[in-house]
Amino acid sequence: MGRGITAWLVRTTGLARLRRQTLLKIGLVIVASFIAMAIICGPSGAEQYGRFSGIPPYNPAKSYNDLPRLSPPTAKNWMGTDHLQRDVFSRVLAGGWAPLVVAFASIALAMSVGSLVGWISGYIGSWPDRALSLTMDAIYSFPSMILAIALVAVMGPGLMPMIASIAFVYVPTYFRITRAEVLRVREYTFVEAARATGASGWRILLRHIAPNTVNAIMAVSSFNIADAILTEAALAFLGYGLPPPTPDWGFDIQNGQRYLQSGYWWLITFPGLAILLLSLGFGLIGEGVSDLLNPKRRRKRWA
Repeated sequence: MGRGITAWLVRTTGLARLRRQTLLKIGLVIVASFIAMAIICGPSGAEQYGRFSGIPPYNPAKSYNDLPRLSPPTAKNWMGTDHLQRDVFSRVLAGGWAPLVVAFASIALAMSVGSLVGWISGYIGSWPDRALSLTMDAIYSFPSMILAIALVAVMGPGLMPMIASIAFVYVPTYFRITRAEVLRVREYTFVEAARATGASGWRILLRHIAPNTVNAIMAVSSFNIADAILTEAALAFLGYGLPPPTPDWGFDIQNGQRYLQSGYWWLITFPGLAILLLSLGFGLIGEGVSDLLNPKRRRKRWA
């Protein structure tokens, strides 16, 4: 009986397809590992890091006189030490907190604002729709990285300016996607039937139209989070991130690139690999979700 119910749930909820989503599974494992690492090794107090004793092995924000300066990877310091006698491995473990917080918060904010405006604009149409579309197209025409840098340069460095600037950049993306979906869905028969029954505009929008735009929004969100992680790293690299000595992968790469020509490769290699791997994880999730929501796309891609 229990197995029969489970099998029915798998068939009816799409979990059978989920089992075959190798890309999605790999992406979820990667992202879940980084999230767990950020929770366990992230800030736990004023210049304190880690939720458990010995994890990370050193305080990533502090220098240690008993550690060698610019030491290559050893059995004691798995990823070496930097120019301030800090353990690179500990900084990599704790450095994922800032990119994840910035990426999730900025994309959640952009999704909320962009989707809400897109729903309203696409549904009411007329001159407000044209005005909003022109405004969003103007913002969308700017290179996203340059626009984010310009905004955070005006607002100043810090966590909230990074979140606000990255969110502003991605609002047009969600506006365009949501508006296009609303224009498509509002012509469906069930929407016309709701109008015929006397349902209010807000009821039609929120109950009948908005839920049918969620798939398109979710399909692109993982890709946007991956882009946001890269943007956060770029902002931190340029000095617009969290203040030192807070561990941040982009900031550590900025510090390490000054020593690269002297052969201290580990200072940028390990933070760079962390950025690459986390972005790849979200990219794989995005591919997997897109295939899950659109099986025809998966069959065509693997044909």
